[in-house]
Amino acid sequence: MAKRAPNPKVDWFFSEKKWQAEFVALRSIILDCGLDEKLKWEQPCYTLGEKNVVLIHGFKEYCAVLFFKGALLKDPKKILIQQTKNVQAARQVRFTHVKEVLKLKTVLKEYIKEAIELEKSGKKVKLKKTVDYAMPEEFKAKLNEVPD
Repeated sequence: MAKRAPNPKVDWFFSEKKWQAEFVALRSIILDCGLDEKLKWEQPCYTLGEKNVVLIHGFKEYCAVLFFKGALLKDPKKILIQQTKNVQAARQVRFTHVKEVLKLKTVLKEYIKEAIELEKSGKKVKLKKTVDYAMPEEFKAKLNEVPD
């Protein structure tokens, strides 16, 4: 895929953030992979057609690139992180310094290309049903108290 141009509507995100250098490096890597840049949930989101592939976001302790279907990626380098135990599909790669981003540039491009192919294939993450989640006993008891 051909390198995409940055979306001017998203530029503001890269100018005033704590993780500015990391965000700029991630943006360049992702755009090199041919994804379109959009703004979703006030975050730079990279899409293939109308399908979300990756997102850049920042937190207090780290910034990250999030793969929407990361659970389906092969992850040979073991860099994908499940944010919490209840996150089913998405996986992150976390960074605390721009040097980490640059060191993983080639690997990130490989993961992004795999995510693009995954999206093209139409594969979906099999999600748990609500009944598959553990429910605290106190919550179950309260639900049983509620009249129908």
